[in-house]
Amino acid sequence: MTSDAVPGTDLYWLARAVELSRRCPPSATAFSVGAVVVGADGEVLAEGYSREVDEKNHAEEAALAKLPAGDPRLRTATVYSSLEPCGQRASRPRTCAQLIVAAGVPRVVVAWREPDLFVQACQGTALLEAAGVEVVELPELAGPAREVNAHLLGG
Repeated sequence: MTSDAVPGTDLYWLARAVELSRRCPPSATAFSVGAVVVGADGEVLAEGYSREVDEKNHAEEAALAKLPAGDPRLRTATVYSSLEPCGQRASRPRTCAQLIVAAGVPRVVVAWREPDLFVQACQGTALLEAAGVEVVELPELAGPAREVNAHLLGG
């Protein structure tokens, strides 16, 4: 966690998501991402990271899959993700943005917008906002999120 991260704040939970991204098995074809789903009361509802379950698993997908469908706590929860949720996907029928909207989550906090590496112009944020989801970006954690993915970025 970053030294600035006060427990229970957006910065704290997003730093936890970045921390989870460090658990991802390395991949040359996918980002390493961590996600935390936090209820309105500050309780961690679920955590996940890319490739946690299988090689095509995304962080938000892994976290949301740990909760029962229709869990009422999701209607007031926040998803914290070290990278913008995907808006395009070839490996699964639904994108992470679609999964978040379907779950009824009203708020997403991200550290880093997806760069044009695997998809051109990620549409995750636009899809979420079009569905009425509030998206907050905390760029002060973009650097640590990028560091986890340095092997993909040539640095």
